[in-house]
Amino acid sequence: MKIIVGLGNPGSHYRLNRHNIGFRCIDHIADKFSIPVKKRLCRSDAGQGSIAGCDVLLIKPRTYVNLSGEAVAGLLDKFHVKPGELIVIHDDLDLPAGRMRLRLGGKSGGHRGIRSTIDCIGSPDFIRVRIGISRPGNKDSRYADEDEIVDYVLGDFPPQEEDIIKTAVANVAEAVECILADGLEIAMNRFNRR
Repeated sequence: MKIIVGLGNPGSHYRLNRHNIGFRCIDHIADKFSIPVKKRLCRSDAGQGSIAGCDVLLIKPRTYVNLSGEAVAGLLDKFHVKPGELIVIHDDLDLPAGRMRLRLGGKSGGHRGIRSTIDCIGSPDFIRVRIGISRPGNKDSRYADEDEIVDYVLGDFPPQEEDIIKTAVANVAEAVECILADGLEIAMNRFNRR
């Protein structure tokens, strides 16, 4: 079984936030492959089904982004799934809005949900699907203050970016299907160029 987790914050007022793009991707994947994400499991909303002939568990943690690892660790333990069978979908400030990057392992890149996941499962060796949300203000600046970053990631995408984000969400569903059908390397070669 593969566990596919989208990071986000529960609650309707967070639904369209930049930080919730992982949840949006899980919702799209659930619709595309007819996998209802309605069960409560290990502090998460969950749905079990099949994609590309692979058994999958679609997950939206209810722990808030910064504590995502607590829910993920519980799921890996419950289903005896190793970190290498985990796919985590999340926002990335360092990519232009809508750009996607796939990779295995690495550091958290400052993303607290990824840091929590690494800390709680004891390994960085899981697949990441990163979706760009760009940075506030000067897009080249890596030095925005903490409050500005928090306000930004908890803000909604502006209307002019919404079409880009909808396309990105659809591309993530294709990328996840490709990972499951053909493996990460083929998916990286295909989708990291977009």
